[in-house]
Amino acid sequence: MSGTASTSYRERNSTADRALDILLMFTDTHLVVSGTAVAERLGVARSTAYRYLQSLVSSRFLEEAPGGGFRLGLRVMEIARLARRSYGLSEVALPAMTTLAEDVRETVLLTRRTGELVVCVDRAEAGTGAVRISYERGSALPLNAGAAALVLLAWIPDEEARRLLESADLRRFTPATLTDVDTLMKRLAHIRRAGYSVTRGELDADVMGVAAPVRDEQQQVVAAVSVAALASRVFPEAEAELARKVQETAREISDRLTAVGG
Repeated sequence: MSGTASTSYRERNSTADRALDILLMFTDTHLVVSGTAVAERLGVARSTAYRYLQSLVSSRFLEEAPGGGFRLGLRVMEIARLARRSYGLSEVALPAMTTLAEDVRETVLLTRRTGELVVCVDRAEAGTGAVRISYERGSALPLNAGAAALVLLAWIPDEEARRLLESADLRRFTPATLTDVDTLMKRLAHIRRAGYSVTRGELDADVMGVAAPVRDEQQQVVAAVSVAALASRVFPEAEAELARKVQETAREISDRLTAVGG
């Protein structure tokens, strides 16, 4: 009896593996697969391949394509929708943030704007040696100071950005903090042209920040990823390389966000 159960279990695993092999045949350039291609991929007779295909069709993982062959079915889309609902911004962003933190050995922040507030959504630590900053998850950041806040303002309409700045309490944190609205608006235009923001000592006297925008599937800026580092450790000639890495991380997060949101 136990031998029969064991054999049945192995057979179910084998069937599942082959079903997964079939589903993994679909790519951006192969949206339809044929029974012959499946047989060749699995190394089985065409009749056996069609049995696997029909099983996937009956469970709605596949459906017959109008021009012949098989395409992904509605059940796959339903599962993808459920998978997307299980992901939040932090879950999407944190792997890339952690990789960046370990690479540059600095603290990485994820922020987003909610109305007139800029909020720290998550952070990734590099361990020893990283600059210690006080912004924990849920902390509010000033609207006019810091690379992340400026990035979040830079890609909204100018009228809205100006309204937010004019209605906010633009505190001066250091001598380098910008509090003049016209000057800040010019700064936002420069950030849009560059594609990222760099600040030195504008929020904390000895801290520099480099931030880049995170975009959703509609290419709207929904968050910012930034590195906070001791200004004395990042010489001006190293800024460009750090900015490149932050932008790459922002693009990676954007791609993942598009994948789970599209």
